[in-house]
Amino acid sequence: MPQPALFTPLKVRNLSLANRIVIAPMCQYSAQDGRMTDWHTIHLGQLALSGAALLTIEATAVLPEGRITYADVGLWDDATEEAMRETLESVRRWSTMPVGIQLGHAGRKASTDVPWVGGKQIAPGAPNGWQTVAPSAIPFSEGDVPPSALDRDGMIRIRDAFAEAAKRAARLGLDFVQLHGAHGYLLHQFLSPLSNKRTDEYGGSLENRMRFPLEVFDAVRAVFPADKAVTMRLSAEDWVEGGWDTEQSIAFVKALEARGCDAVHVSSAGLHEKQDIAVGPGYQVPFAKRIKAAVGIPVVAVGLITDPEQAEKIVADGEADMIALARGILYDPRWPWHAAAKLGASVLAPKQYLRSQPSGLRSLFRNDGAVASPQWTRTEDGRYV
Repeated sequence: MPQPALFTPLKVRNLSLANRIVIAPMCQYSAQDGRMTDWHTIHLGQLALSGAALLTIEATAVLPEGRITYADVGLWDDATEEAMRETLESVRRWSTMPVGIQLGHAGRKASTDVPWVGGKQIAPGAPNGWQTVAPSAIPFSEGDVPPSALDRDGMIRIRDAFAEAAKRAARLGLDFVQLHGAHGYLLHQFLSPLSNKRTDEYGGSLENRMRFPLEVFDAVRAVFPADKAVTMRLSAEDWVEGGWDTEQSIAFVKALEARGCDAVHVSSAGLHEKQDIAVGPGYQVPFAKRIKAAVGIPVVAVGLITDPEQAEKIVADGEADMIALARGILYDPRWPWHAAAKLGASVLAPKQYLRSQPSGLRSLFRNDGAVASPQWTRTEDGRYV
C-alpha cells in the first residue's frame, strides 16, 4: 500500500523529519524565575516518545519582562540556560526526536497571572507584576494598566535579546528556532493596525508595521547556525474588522521567505478581546492553504485537527505541508501512534514500549535501538556538537 502522506518524510533546511506531525509549543506556566523545572522534564519527555516528527519547547521569553506570566520559561541568562540544558539532557537520553524552541516577548500581554487562577493582568508594583511595553500605549483589556510605548532604544534592547537567546539556543544544540509572531504578543502587536498606532517608521503602512518583526528575524537568522532552521509562527487573522488579515500575512511571509525563513506555522487570533472566531474542525487550515499557495517554504497548519483522516487529507491535498498538535496531544500523548495504526503507517517507538504493540498491528512500531542521543556529543564547556 502507498505510504500515507501524513507519514512521508520532509526536509526543512538540514532538519530531516520522519513524518508531517509536529508538536506545537504549549506554555506550562511551571517555571521558577524563568528556569525549567522537573515538570518540564516530565512534559517534554513524554511528548518526545510520541512518534511525532518534531517537538517545540513552549514560548520562551527573551527578557524577564517579556514573560506572559511570572511562571513562564525564559532563556535570558546563564541560570535559565543551565536549567534548560538539564531538561534537554534528560529528554535526549531517551529520545532522538528533533527539538526546537519558540522565542517570544509578550509585550502588552505580559505580567498576567497563570490561567488556572484567571490569567488577569497583574499591575506594576504588585507581587509578580511589572510594567509592560508595546508598540503603542494601548492596553489589551479595558481596565488594564496601559503598556509603555517602546522607544527606539527599547526596541533595540528587545531585538538584541532575541539574538542573544538564539545564541543560547545554539549552545544548547537545539535543532531550530521559531519566532513567536502570533496570538497577540509583541511581534504580532507591531504587525496589527489595531495595536500599532505609531507615527514613525515602525507604524502606519504595512511595510512599516512589518519592519520591527523583520529586524528581529534578521538578527536571529544572523546568529543562529546557518545550517539550522529559523521559522516564524504568525496569526493569519485578528478576526476583528480592520485588523491584521490573510492578505497582509501573505505579504509578511513573502518578506520572511526572501530573508531566509525556513517555514511558517499558521495560527490566528489573540490580539483583540472583540475577536469573533468561527471555530470548527480545522478552522485555521484555510489560512495555511492560502499562504502555502503564495510562497515556496513549508507551511504548518494547526487548530482543531483531531482526526487522523482529517490530518491525512490536509497534507495529501496540499493544504499544508505539516500539521501541528497542541491540546490534542496533551489529551492523547500517543496520537501519532494511533494515527499510524489507523492509516497503515509505522512510527518510531522506544524499545521499552515495543511489547505494547497490538497483536494485529505487528508493523506499527519501528525501533532503531537508539538511546542516549548518539547524534550529540557534549564538549568540555557544555556545548552539544
